[in-house]
Amino acid sequence: MRIIAGPCQHESLEMSMEIASYCKMVCDEYGIDYYFKASYDKANRSKLYSPRGLGCLETMNHFWVMKEQIPGLKTLTDVHDTYQVFDIANRHGACVDVLQIPALLSRQTDLIVAAARSGKIVNIKKGQFMSPYDCQDVLDKAKDAKEVWLTERGTSFGYNRLVVDFVGLNYMINNYPDVVFDVTHSVQNPARVDSSDRSAIIPLASAAAAMGVENFFFEVHPDPDNALSDGPNSLHLKDFKELVKKIQKSA
Repeated sequence: MRIIAGPCQHESLEMSMEIASYCKMVCDEYGIDYYFKASYDKANRSKLYSPRGLGCLETMNHFWVMKEQIPGLKTLTDVHDTYQVFDIANRHGACVDVLQIPALLSRQTDLIVAAARSGKIVNIKKGQFMSPYDCQDVLDKAKDAKEVWLTERGTSFGYNRLVVDFVGLNYMINNYPDVVFDVTHSVQNPARVDSSDRSAIIPLASAAAAMGVENFFFEVHPDPDNALSDGPNSLHLKDFKELVKKIQKSA
């Protein structure tokens, strides 16, 4: 089992250290492969003046510190343009283990190809607009990657609503390698994030584990109501251990 967990955006070294240390401790206790996730630049924020992050250089420097202080820590961050792929791969090397393609960019050929050729693991978020049955073309674009993960994060259903298609998710885990279920983004209400239903995170994850999902993605935060982005659909850090216990019990 693999769990990717961390804040939506990297807010500070201290906060990310707190999240990564606790999540890795819990995952180690339960024999789960843990990856810390944080974004250095949220380039797809809904509003012009929403906080975007600390930027690549400062965040990568913090990642180095985290890796030095948390033995065995593995990290994931997202990229929005090919120059960001080259910057991380060439300048920051081993401080990032996985490059993530955001869902809204999951058909951007040049970005996916560049990430695949970076030497990193590539995690592709399936677009909210994309059918589970049409993902092979996206995976083909990443054929040069040493490893590719495909992440489900909910499907658009009318305005301001995402649904999780469990029939489609079942197809994905039976037909594509390394499928990940992004639970916290799946409970998000796009453009009305403040109405996202955080209480659905653990039940949804448990249901997915019961149907055979083995890899999960969660946004977690010690104070999600005051997070700089995606707070309403983020899990309280204090609830992470209970979440892991219920996933393992359901599997």
